[in-house]
Amino acid sequence: MTFVVTESCIKCKYTDCVEVCPVDCFHEGPNFLVIDPEECIDCTLCEPECPVEAIYSEDELPAGQEKFLELNAELSRDWPVITEQKDAPPDAADWDKVREKLKYLER
Repeated sequence: MTFVVTESCIKCKYTDCVEVCPVDCFHEGPNFLVIDPEECIDCTLCEPECPVEAIYSEDELPAGQEKFLELNAELSRDWPVITEQKDAPPDAADWDKVREKLKYLER
């Protein structure tokens, strides 16, 4: 089983989660983070660290977020690993309650 970063992370990209990951499975894109399902060990440490509740177990994905399982796997192959927390984008708080953000995902 793996954990999945979902739509809530788009344009927020808080990186609190990456520092607690013992296997460095997070990858960073321009405005989104993903988890490499091949590296994730299902430790659950990242889930409570996300301030916008964007991380879920693949078995508990909210309705409408299932496509993010495949998207995390796809993008983790191309994006670099991130292991240290960074500042969130300056407008992250403006985006944390916005829904249907997939159209804003930058690859």
